[in-house]
Amino acid sequence: MHMHKILTFAFLMTGFSIWAQGPNLEKDFSAVENKVIEWRRDIHQNPELSNREFKTAEKIAKHLKSLGIEVQTGVAVTGVVGLLKGNQPGKVVALRADIDALPVTERNDLPYKSEVRSEFLGKSVGVMHACGHDTHTAILMGVAEVLSKNKDKIKGTVKFIFQPAEEGPPPGEEGGALLMVKEGVLTNPNVDAIFGLHINSQTPVGTVKYKPGGSMASAQRFVINVKGKQTHGSQPWGGVDPILISAKIIDGLQTIISRETELINEAAVISVGKITSGVRSNIIPESAEMIGTIRTLDYEMQKHINKRMEEMVPAIAKVYGGEATIDIQTSTAITYNDLDLTAQMAPTLKRVAGDENVSIHKAITGAEDFSYFQEKVPGFYYFLGGMTPGSTESFPHHTPDFKIDDSGLLLGVKTMTQLALDYLNL
Repeated sequence: MHMHKILTFAFLMTGFSIWAQGPNLEKDFSAVENKVIEWRRDIHQNPELSNREFKTAEKIAKHLKSLGIEVQTGVAVTGVVGLLKGNQPGKVVALRADIDALPVTERNDLPYKSEVRSEFLGKSVGVMHACGHDTHTAILMGVAEVLSKNKDKIKGTVKFIFQPAEEGPPPGEEGGALLMVKEGVLTNPNVDAIFGLHINSQTPVGTVKYKPGGSMASAQRFVINVKGKQTHGSQPWGGVDPILISAKIIDGLQTIISRETELINEAAVISVGKITSGVRSNIIPESAEMIGTIRTLDYEMQKHINKRMEEMVPAIAKVYGGEATIDIQTSTAITYNDLDLTAQMAPTLKRVAGDENVSIHKAITGAEDFSYFQEKVPGFYYFLGGMTPGSTESFPHHTPDFKIDDSGLLLGVKTMTQLALDYLNL
């Protein structure tokens, strides 16, 4: 029998005695549900952009302190970290929630709809929790309250990480999980494992999804600069057309995905999102710039794609008489669920939500900076249903009409709480 199967079997045997404590926790879960919904709605109505979550951080810190939890503020600009020591010594488990909102103007009739406006990239914008981070924050505040009342059941230490700037810090600033790791959030005390969740507006309330291994993609940003030779639009033979070269490069890049990448293993995407070139219709310009993204779920595939892009871009430009350079920078790593940890903890999700309500999802090409925590310690990241069951209307994340059903929040509190307790009792 493989070691991880032995550990999982042993966990299942001990898990029943752990779950026997459930009725005691049920009172605490029931008592906190309305608070979690109230916190969520208040945070939703008062959203703040990345690295500017001052009032949100203040609300979190005040709550944690009221529970007798040791609190550190100003982590990675506006982050809050709480430390709760159990009555017995043991391992350290971290629970993470992201707290920032997006520059999106809310478009719905919710009584707690955001009317907040702020400045983003020099423009006045609406601000909205259009990705559900308000629910993540409220859920973890609820988990902190339940666990603080059950220190006798905690064998070890729980570290609550309220992370700013998951959506990315403003240009010229550091932030998010990467900065938290850089500032030592996973040390003092050293974290043994970390758990996180993401609400999903298109997954029914009461259900949970997860995927072992690569769950969400690494995101890389690339910039391609093409150099041609300017000429009159009526005499293209007198110059070198960087727009034509750009088109050939885009076409070539897609063959890396369609002809060289083993998509039966994992998904991969190359997308050019912006092209800038030229000033008027009858001038073939001197240069062009392309900006795009690469999404991968496997590091060997990423390495191959990057290598081929770096070979292909200058080669294609040379064939057409021009020059081109490419610069690739990683924005987020692969959100990778540790295989052993996932196998050990999946039974907890099934006991809490019900076996029939837990399923394995396909990999997602969206990205999540929780991945930077997982690069340092084993991590498990899962998705929580937030769509009203039977609803015919659900809106994607990052859109003005995005909505979450508050009845799904309690399952988030229960799963996070029990994951922490069960892990510490392994």
